[in-house]
Amino acid sequence: MTQINASVPLLGFAAFSGTGKTTLIEAMLPNLVEQGLRIAVIKHAHHDFDLDEPGKDSYRLRKAGASQMLISSRYRRALITETPTTEATLAYLIRQLDQTTLDLILVEGFKNLDFPKIELHRQAINKPWLFQNDNNIIAVASDIKADTSLPQISIDDIEQLTNFVVKYSSKSQQQPIKTASCDEVQPQGLLSVEQGRQRILAQIKTIDNPLTVELKHALGHIVHTDILSPVNVPQHTNSAMDGYAIRGADIDLNSYTVVGQVLAGHHYPHPLQAGDAVRIMTGAPVPQAADTVIMREQAHQDGDTVTFNLAMGAIKAGQNVRLAGEDLAIDQVAVAKGQTITAPELGMIASLGLNEITINTPLRVAIFSTGDEVQAPGEAQRQNCIYDSNRYSLFALLTRLGCEVVDLGIIEDSETALEATLNQASQQADMILSSGGVSVGDADYIKTILDKLGEINFWRINMRPGRPLAFGHINDIPFFGLPGNPVAVMVTFLQFVEPAIRKQQGYQDWQPQTYTAIAAEPLRSRLGRTEYLRGYFNWDANGRLTVKTIGSQGSGILRSMSEANCLIEIPPQQEYAQIGDNVNVIPLEVRL
Repeated sequence: MTQINASVPLLGFAAFSGTGKTTLIEAMLPNLVEQGLRIAVIKHAHHDFDLDEPGKDSYRLRKAGASQMLISSRYRRALITETPTTEATLAYLIRQLDQTTLDLILVEGFKNLDFPKIELHRQAINKPWLFQNDNNIIAVASDIKADTSLPQISIDDIEQLTNFVVKYSSKSQQQPIKTASCDEVQPQGLLSVEQGRQRILAQIKTIDNPLTVELKHALGHIVHTDILSPVNVPQHTNSAMDGYAIRGADIDLNSYTVVGQVLAGHHYPHPLQAGDAVRIMTGAPVPQAADTVIMREQAHQDGDTVTFNLAMGAIKAGQNVRLAGEDLAIDQVAVAKGQTITAPELGMIASLGLNEITINTPLRVAIFSTGDEVQAPGEAQRQNCIYDSNRYSLFALLTRLGCEVVDLGIIEDSETALEATLNQASQQADMILSSGGVSVGDADYIKTILDKLGEINFWRINMRPGRPLAFGHINDIPFFGLPGNPVAVMVTFLQFVEPAIRKQQGYQDWQPQTYTAIAAEPLRSRLGRTEYLRGYFNWDANGRLTVKTIGSQGSGILRSMSEANCLIEIPPQQEYAQIGDNVNVIPLEVRL
């Protein structure tokens, strides 16, 4: 049986039909509330039921076809969900509760599941004892004596039952229900994904290598030093729309004398006098003494006289004017160190009059594949060989991160070739990536070379796909030995290499983008292992983010990665996800 867990004490009442479970819980609830406990009750019904009163709005809308009906008032809210094909599990129902506002969850029914329960028994029902076949029963409430060492309570003694439940709740809060942790489910000799990632990041240093480039060449790169604004933005107090500029002190006048016009890029050279107005265009500097602009649609000009239609809106002093330095003041940080230059930043920096900025020099990453069975695309395929896809996947992933790629090609399985390649890579790059040859097989020459040239750890990561991983340094340059399977290469890159690159680039506490989605199908995993399933997430008709798996999940099948738009992450302490459960998804942003 699967253990049912909750973040607050969970207690069930197990009994055969007719024992009076609901009556007993109803009698206890006022006493429990009086003791200060915040209670939730989950009731399992074996028959159909309806919460709505026929004729009420929610009843009518549900009967009209709403599969989910959410009704809310000032005092309570209720979600009624139609489940004609699949009944919700207790684990799912518990997750629907806001457990942060609860002290105890009482469950009526689900007597065959694995969680603490009190057995309710009445002699008149003439049914067998449940405790004899259920070691989750912690006490018996009955009208007759049971042959057991478990605590026994009279089923009609509500006060005694209440006291037992209060003591159970208090003890469980002091010793919370134990759930499986990553450490407890971690097989011996394997590292968890998080353990591997943290060990790697502890050995990665940020590279401080500034480079001044033309503005257009900065797109996608990281700012090395705070960019300060050399000017006020806007430079002058200006009009936010086409209209007429006046003095705020004159807003009560019936008409104004038009004394000039100012276009963008020009200015009106004289201070406005009482009753003056200047026709002004969007972006043009507001004349001296003017502080208010009335939009053109609200104005009527007759010769040199203009009046304003107050029926279209009252005039307020200071309206429709953008103040000098309102966006950025002189010496204010426009773009902070460590920020990535995207289209908005590029345009803003240009608006400051800057045509060069200092970025972090793009990382140079050397990549190569190993194996006599691997050959380059474009050649006639040899017998027993495969085309190298890994370098192309890595090239795309690295380019997306703003790295310069040093492609060293395919290296034959020989110690001489591997040693020469690694020495070359360590002199040309800030990081080295290889694919293939990182298992513990006898044919993997790379282990011998790595031990000779640097300090390398060979790890088995408790994940699928992507268990084998090598990490260390070659001549002080970080080295990753990735698996040979194409999908495993991409998954391990996203989980281990990208965080390391982000740290080298200067990102502080970088975290991958993740979403919470609802499983649209059962998702199976293996307890104790982090599973990454290729999936496709989208918004359903009800506005919910849902996800399902895509294609075969084999480690060598790249087509599933092409069809997927995310990875579904099943953590090691979770054996499976049912339909409707929340799961984490990691978007795949590998297309350029």
